[in-house]
Amino acid sequence: MRYALLLRGINVGGKNKVSMAELKAALTELGLSEVGSYINSGNLFFSSDRPQAQIREMLEQFFSSHYPFVSSFCLLSFEDYMQDYDKLPDWWQDDLARKDVLFYTRSDQKELAQDMVGEMNLTDEVVHFGSFAIFWGKYNETSYSKTAYHKELIKTPLYKQVTIRNGRTYEKLKSFLEK
Repeated sequence: MRYALLLRGINVGGKNKVSMAELKAALTELGLSEVGSYINSGNLFFSSDRPQAQIREMLEQFFSSHYPFVSSFCLLSFEDYMQDYDKLPDWWQDDLARKDVLFYTRSDQKELAQDMVGEMNLTDEVVHFGSFAIFWGKYNETSYSKTAYHKELIKTPLYKQVTIRNGRTYEKLKSFLEK
């Protein structure tokens, strides 16, 4: 089965530097195959016949001992990805100013996210709650700094627990998972 491993908070602003080449080699040593990466921001892909829960536990132990600043990550199978992809609303295909995907790093975050975002005043933006991520679209680039995403969400505990990719990267993930 093919998986995406999305790390949170690495190689951002010169902090928590991780060599993707070294990380890919380490993941291969753990028994994962066809390990690859996309850009330098913690997008990794691999194949494994192990159960997803076993892989998650192995990765948690690995990061705890080798990269302790990687406190959370999202592990998605191709099927997980497609479950959300196939249910995206029509607006996701629109020419929006910005599209962001906030991947949950824990299975209990969807309800928390729905509660938090439900209390926000969404202006010039749309939100869809998937099983594995929140899909957030902003219509107008000039009003971005006034959106709930920019002004409210980043102040919540949820923001520090999700790993975010832009819409282009989200679409690119699919091609790496399909291999």
